[in-house]
Amino acid sequence: MEKRHLGRTGLQVSRLGLGTMTWGRDTDEHEAAEQLKEFVDAGGNLVDTADVYADGGAEYLISRLTDNLVPRSELVIATKAGSVPDSARRFDGSRGHLLAALDASLRRLGTDYVDLWQMHAFDPATPVEETLSALDIAVASGRARYVGICDFSGWQLAKAATWQHAHHGRTPIAGAQLEYSLLQRGIEREALPAALDTGVGLLASSPLGRGVLTGKYRHGIPQDSRGASAHLSGFVQPYLGERSRRIVDAVATAADGLASTPLAVALAWVRDRPGVASALVGARTVAQLQAALSVEALTLPEEIRGALDDISSPVHRYPDQGWSEL
Repeated sequence: MEKRHLGRTGLQVSRLGLGTMTWGRDTDEHEAAEQLKEFVDAGGNLVDTADVYADGGAEYLISRLTDNLVPRSELVIATKAGSVPDSARRFDGSRGHLLAALDASLRRLGTDYVDLWQMHAFDPATPVEETLSALDIAVASGRARYVGICDFSGWQLAKAATWQHAHHGRTPIAGAQLEYSLLQRGIEREALPAALDTGVGLLASSPLGRGVLTGKYRHGIPQDSRGASAHLSGFVQPYLGERSRRIVDAVATAADGLASTPLAVALAWVRDRPGVASALVGARTVAQLQAALSVEALTLPEEIRGALDDISSPVHRYPDQGWSEL
């Protein structure tokens, strides 16, 4: 699998990454082991997790597999901190919370360091300078090799990246993890231009539109799908409307013309967008992962890419980047 630099850093990540949001909850150790082995055998190295996935269970599962299945040195392990189970405060970007969360992640992961440590979301209750100082401390202390941010808006991303560049000795923001797919191109308004301008690499989460772009929901909600899951149905529901249906139909038509699959077409589109370092794929089964990994052989023809661009293009309203409507 092709490797790409994450932003303007020397860190190389596979252009498909393995997401672990369901590990330790919907994906058991046996299934996770099969997925990780398949991923590494295909040349993948980026494994993305978070301290809140399965309440830490995903990190713990990764530690068991790196002990017994895949050498730690072959993986780029990325984890996140900042999400908290508090309805009054969903995110805590304070220095104390973040560094304590990092130490807890390292214990669960069974490692001395993570390759990429990410702030899970912007915390408006904490000065961003304080949040960023925790990232600096993590790198200076050797607990993280590189740092990143997740789900920041365009101005938040630009402010964080500029702050780190403007002060000598601070650690540059290497990556920004943001949702990006043919069904969700909102980052193209401001966040993606900010990332490109400041040299921050994009890790595209939910590149299959939360599973909808595979076409599985075209004729209803399968009983074994996330859309039918008690704790993930709300995650899928926003992408089951009429606009999404038109885009999914276009992807299916393109797949038929290429003798491919909607999954492969949708994933190839995201993977090769400007600024994308890696597209993160979260699979329930090893068969689903194998289908995603097969996209390595696919490059979309320009005319098909252009048609998909047109049908899924977001509206840019003033004062968005490149706005065309008031």
